[in-house]
Amino acid sequence: MTALRTSDYDVFSFDCYGTLVDWEKAIVEYLQSVLLAHDVHVFDGTILEFYAEWEPLEQRAGGSYRDVLTRVMGRYGSRLGFTATSEESDGFIQAIARAPAFEDTPEALTKLSDCGELAIISNTDSDLIQETIEPLPVEFQTVVTAQDLGAYKPNLEMLKKAFDKISAGGKRILHVAESSFHDIAPASELGFDTVWIQRSREHSSATQNVEIEPTWVFSSLAELVDSIESQA
Repeated sequence: MTALRTSDYDVFSFDCYGTLVDWEKAIVEYLQSVLLAHDVHVFDGTILEFYAEWEPLEQRAGGSYRDVLTRVMGRYGSRLGFTATSEESDGFIQAIARAPAFEDTPEALTKLSDCGELAIISNTDSDLIQETIEPLPVEFQTVVTAQDLGAYKPNLEMLKKAFDKISAGGKRILHVAESSFHDIAPASELGFDTVWIQRSREHSSATQNVEIEPTWVFSSLAELVDSIESQA
């Protein structure tokens, strides 16, 4: 594997949820509180396995990400024997929008911002992503959402339009993401260099896993930055 050189790229594009912020923590903590209120008891991993199955189905059905999450919440109720209130569904949306950044995210983004532009491609609504990234200590030059383009990753046409917007003027892109399903596989298929952030887990993932051949693999954003700095 060749060394990753930041000078080869003009823009570092990121997935947000699962890559920059710990949405799995937000999903599990919020849904466990809802389930407990309905006297339903399941493992954290089961919650995430259901989410990985249902979210893509609802995204393909269309609608805003708010609509997607509301329907996903309805599926939890149908599967686990309770009826979610509108307040609980709204709370689910807000819990994900306010998912906390991973510990290494602020410093990694700050260092990468010195090497090029930063961008986000996210499967969410435009106002929700702004709420999520507002606490981060950097400015993203481009933010593209599913709401902007009317489709969700891993849709190739959606990603192509997003990358076209980010690369305007011939900018070279390196795409960084945790999800093999939503990001790394389709971005690689479109011919972009990719970094797979393969964060270690003690439980199942909120996204499906597919076979991928990323350009580079790191266990965290911190390891990515360390690798770059070691080349300096």
